[in-house]
Order: sequence, then structure tokens, then C-alpha cells
Amino acid sequence: MAELDVDAMIERFRDRAEAVKDRPLPPVAGSERKKFVERAETDYLDYALIGNATWVADDEYLVLRIPLKSED
Repeated sequence: MAELDVDAMIERFRDRAEAVKDRPLPPVAGSERKKFVERAETDYLDYALIGNATWVADDEYLVLRIPLKSED
């Protein structure tokens, strides 16, 4: 069984968020374009939330703390 490296996992989510943000728009139009953009926005949000998390192991649970406010 592979060992869990939480810091590496969170870094992968940061990388995925950046990849989604930089993903080129395929040559689609109309409703398909809207669906693609909406999915990209959702993917970015999901990946960015986890990518910004801090973590702690607590009673055999991995606890991710996800800030709900920007620090800016």
C-alpha cells in the first residue's frame, strides 16, 4: 500500500487548479461552450479549495481546514 503524503496531495490539487485555470477553451459553441465553462469553474473551485487547505491528523482522521475567506 502506498504511503499518504498529505502535503504532496494538497500540492497536486494546487497544480490541478492552475491547470484548469489555464485550460484552453475547445472549439465549441452555444450550450456546449456554456457547459464546458461551468464545469471548468466548478473544477477550479473544488481543486483550489483543497489546494488552500491545511491539515492535521486527529484521532486517526485526516482533517482538512479550508479557509472560507481570502486572506487578502
